Amino acid sequence: MDSSSLQEMENSNSENSMNTCNNTSSSAGASSSGSTVSRYENQKRRDWNTFGQYLRNHRPPLSLSRCSGAHVLEFLRYLDQFGKTKVHNQVCPFYGHPHPPAPCPCPLRQAWGSLDALIGRLRAAYEENGGKTETNPFGSRSVRLYLREVRDLQSKARGVSYEKKKRKRPPQQLTTPPPAQPQAPDEGS
Repeated sequence: MDSSSLQEMENSNSENSMNTCNNTSSSAGASSSGSTVSRYENQKRRDWNTFGQYLRNHRPPLSLSRCSGAHVLEFLRYLDQFGKTKVHNQVCPFYGHPHPPAPCPCPLRQAWGSLDALIGRLRAAYEENGGKTETNPFGSRSVRLYLREVRDLQSKARGVSYEKKKRKRPPQQLTTPPPAQPQAPDEGS
């Protein structure tokens, strides 16, 4: 795989991890022109093409049908060389510090959030391109475990917590019955 397509993928991954699609504005543009594709769809297509290129350049070349979770892990580890996130080693004096005061020789890696988003897009693209959910290598147990391991390692090394965002529930309104109206006594009885 050439470094320019991987660099493009890395740049768009880092952009994508900081951005979320605004479906209201993009869907308004899509309905007026009819051919506008969302950022997510464009990114998914680029990621899918990059993974396809990786498979073609693999030695020996791999077909998608023979691709396994192990090949996906190999791809993710390969992408690490294009990462921009400093991940401190345990022996580094800045291990566990989110904002180290000085430079250190620790490696740059792909951020966990970028890898997680990438796998989500590739998982969807695999199924959109005719793959079966049961055989999806991007959803394999080994890939899920790897992502969890990367998240935990980066969380400790960078001193950053990756906790799930809690959903905000709308405040429940108490429904109290209206006060009972006292009935006036019947005067005609």
